[in-house]
Amino acid sequence: MINSTLNLKKVTSGIIGVKTVKKILVSLVFGLLFFACGGDEADIDISITVPVSVEEIKFKSIEEFLETTGTARAMQEVELLAETDGYYHLGVNSRNKTFTLGDFVTPQDVIARLDNPEVENNIKIESQKLNLDISKSEFEKQQALYEKGGVTLRELKNAEQAYIDAQYNYDNAIIQLAKLKVQSSFKGIIVDLPYYTAGTRVETGSLIAKVMNYEKLYMDVNYPAKHLGRIDTGQRVRALNYTMPDDTLWGAVTQVSPAIDAETRTFKASIEIANPEWTFRPGMFIKVETIVARKDSAIVIPKNIIIQSRNAKRVFVVERGAADDRRIITGLENPTEVEVIEGLRENERLIVKGFETLNDQTKVKVIR
Repeated sequence: MINSTLNLKKVTSGIIGVKTVKKILVSLVFGLLFFACGGDEADIDISITVPVSVEEIKFKSIEEFLETTGTARAMQEVELLAETDGYYHLGVNSRNKTFTLGDFVTPQDVIARLDNPEVENNIKIESQKLNLDISKSEFEKQQALYEKGGVTLRELKNAEQAYIDAQYNYDNAIIQLAKLKVQSSFKGIIVDLPYYTAGTRVETGSLIAKVMNYEKLYMDVNYPAKHLGRIDTGQRVRALNYTMPDDTLWGAVTQVSPAIDAETRTFKASIEIANPEWTFRPGMFIKVETIVARKDSAIVIPKNIIIQSRNAKRVFVVERGAADDRRIITGLENPTEVEVIEGLRENERLIVKGFETLNDQTKVKVIR
């Protein structure tokens, strides 16, 4: 009987303890709900601060340019062909070695020589020179006699004609003899040099060498029809090659077609590029940027931070620790930058990173 009474007390005590815990938990839940619902006696701050990076706005220059691409061509190039039959002998360069691909040549350099004794004999260069000297001496003698009345005008004219004919014959002999030497008419680089065994007889018309001068390059490019009127001769052009990103060359537009291609909806223009170090090579694929407008002092910002919404352009600046939403009006632009005409001031702190999730007056923390 006594044991039963003790057990009953323990069970009752346990039930009372559980009920007490439940009451405490319920009270806590109601208390939290009260505060969360905006009770007058509590104010919980749940605002979020967004980390951002900023850039101080400064005046600087900006260029608006149109991009296009094309293939660079040498300003001068020539295929040197054999003008007569002959036995082939390759010339030597300034290092006293036979010419090879990539060698620099001038008009004085003999790239190759063609020996042809038959042609040389027929030219009779020494005989032609002797006949010229004799004809010149005879003409000068007849001039002196004519002044003294010793010969007639007809005799003087016959002597003059003989002298002129002798000069023509000698000059022609020089020209024919020069055909046995293969030379470039301008300075340049040997870009093709077919191999012939020394002493091999080559036929007239055989390719001996190809020379290019690419100290200047030219390009034929096409622009979209909508830009007709914005491209004009004399405009500066910046030339870049994808394989040589650190090398930039400058040139100018030299010709612009007034006609639009009906199929491609483009118009043609020609560009010359200065290549003083011979850096770019003929055949390279070149990107050109034609500068159509420029300002030396303007507020310029990165193009990729502009938010486009409802036909408006917006950016954020930091003001009193919060993001200030600014509507801007833009001017000149290129693929990476844009001029701001209205909406921003010098020295303001422009948010350039972390702006994607911002709203007006969002609290921000500037990090560098």
